[in-house]
Amino acid sequence: MAEDGRLSPNIGLKERVRMRLLEDPDPALLEGSHADRRLNLREAVRRVLDEDQVIIGGSQMATLVREISDEVVGLGPLEELLRDPRVTEVMINGPQSIYVELGGRIERAWITLESEAQIHHLIDRVIGPLGLRIDESHPYVEARLPDGSRLHAIIPPLSIYGPAVTIRRFSALPFTFRSLVAKQTLTDQMAGFLDAAVRAKLNIIVSGGTGSGKTTMLNVLSGSIPLGERLITIEEAAELRLGREHVVSLEARPSNVEGQGEVSVRELVRNALRMRPDRIIVGEVRSGEALDMLQAMNTGHEGSLSTCHANSPEDLLVRLETMVMMAELGLAPGPVRQQIAAALDVIVHTSRLPDGSRRIVKVSEVRGLTDRGLALTDIFEFVPAGLDDAGDVQGEFHVRDRPACLQKISAAGIGYCWSPT
Repeated sequence: MAEDGRLSPNIGLKERVRMRLLEDPDPALLEGSHADRRLNLREAVRRVLDEDQVIIGGSQMATLVREISDEVVGLGPLEELLRDPRVTEVMINGPQSIYVELGGRIERAWITLESEAQIHHLIDRVIGPLGLRIDESHPYVEARLPDGSRLHAIIPPLSIYGPAVTIRRFSALPFTFRSLVAKQTLTDQMAGFLDAAVRAKLNIIVSGGTGSGKTTMLNVLSGSIPLGERLITIEEAAELRLGREHVVSLEARPSNVEGQGEVSVRELVRNALRMRPDRIIVGEVRSGEALDMLQAMNTGHEGSLSTCHANSPEDLLVRLETMVMMAELGLAPGPVRQQIAAALDVIVHTSRLPDGSRRIVKVSEVRGLTDRGLALTDIFEFVPAGLDDAGDVQGEFHVRDRPACLQKISAAGIGYCWSPT
């Protein structure tokens, strides 16, 4: 800084402006919404430049404001990645080891960070306003960014080589059946059946592995729910974007520093039953809340939707049975299977293929309980046929069996015509 207090010409313009802002910080810069803070910062930068008689062009001014804003009220260099609509996931393994997912494929990012301290600062920037913490006694955290993206961070001693951060982004424009058909995630026939199944209030669970598109598919299915219905959504971390007015969104809460105040998904499911829902949408079942969800489906809350991690529709049924047992009510396997058979109608199984694309690889129907266990019948199936020269997965969707639930669709007065081809 020069002796007269003006900006020194010996350092870069961005650093000079940033030093002036930090020298006499304005509390208003950190007040209001994310957008308000950026607007306040822009005015502050303009004042500093005017005071020091610095004249720059409009494009240079926009770049300067954006870079300083990213550092002061944003996530620093990561903001460049988060502004790129092609980026669906950001993975930070270390300051010099940052990867992104582009078009389903993982690539090395074109930016780096200065140090592990900067990674810690980025984590604190996200979780601080949310009242969350991360330290040696609680070395991992999950939080939501202002744009709805989900952040997961884990630090030593659990992460051996330093803090690791994963940011999962969601499309600014919601997917629809039409857009998924265009991406070859499913066919028109599959889309028509699933649309009719949702409107007829069939109970549906979307299964699949991590990053296979379960939440995207749940959002698309929710778009078929008639506008007049009251929806209650329940999530561990809010990700659903239903784009409608009559929605009550509930989000689980972790315990505080004293280990108190936790509110589980299971408790939220029980609360939702008292909130007069037409439909209950559980973002993901992971534990004993599976029992409460199945009971809701069996006691007048038809048309409920959810997701669950599973390797196949058959595996999903086994996992549901295991999760119901986790409710610790001493239920025997027989009654549990009866609950599943009575509650669940359709399973939509998603998969992330070797080329990074997401497909619905099976749509199956729960036909009931037999002497051999739960009966499952495939309605649609994607059959892969290898990779082409570009490395893209080739294959065809096949119709496997006529679903028995067509009777429910017809009884609900839904105009849908089944085609066996």
